[in-house]
Amino acid sequence: MVEPETFTFLADLAQNNRKAWMDAHRPERDDAMRNFTGIAMTLHDYADRFDPFVADAAIKPKQSYTRFHQDPRDRTGRDLFRTGIDVFANAGDPSEDFGYYLHIEPGNCHAGAGLFHPSKPALERLHAHVARDPEGLRDVLADPDFSAMFPGGLITRKSLTSVPDGYDDADAAAPYLKMAGLGCRKDIPDAALLDDEAIDQLSEIFRAASPLVRHFDQAR
Repeated sequence: MVEPETFTFLADLAQNNRKAWMDAHRPERDDAMRNFTGIAMTLHDYADRFDPFVADAAIKPKQSYTRFHQDPRDRTGRDLFRTGIDVFANAGDPSEDFGYYLHIEPGNCHAGAGLFHPSKPALERLHAHVARDPEGLRDVLADPDFSAMFPGGLITRKSLTSVPDGYDDADAAAPYLKMAGLGCRKDIPDAALLDDEAIDQLSEIFRAASPLVRHFDQAR
């Protein structure tokens, strides 16, 4: 699954997040990208275990993971490059539709489902669906398999200070309306991802997350 050299490259990049260093280590970068492409293909090949819609979807492996270079508009801190990469298993576009992901970052690997970096139209659809069907979302969170796998419930990578225009702070769905993208995560030890059998654990995680994906599929 994840090659040891990929973890080494990401760890080194975290200590040397500069263009000159990246340029000097292009062979290692290219090897890591080939590893991400292979992982994307594996997730798709095994998608019938957790989501038939993903299994039936066309896949573009080289477009199924985040790029190293960070868009200045989305950059966190001063780092030019991402030191953690998301590999996706989606039936649609990762910036438009909910889907499954594996986050690869030394000491911070995790997997789940979500739409964490939506486009503006996708975020508007997400919020509209949350406000329209809060009970449906609560049913997902109360699902025994989901709650057992993701006891922390929903997470976001960016919180808003208030609900978007047109929504009420008193709305029962307000905590989720303040999420600029949302999903769930299950932490995974780095060592577990070095084994090709990691796909078995990932399939279980994605299967537990599938009700969340199905719920937000209705927002398309």
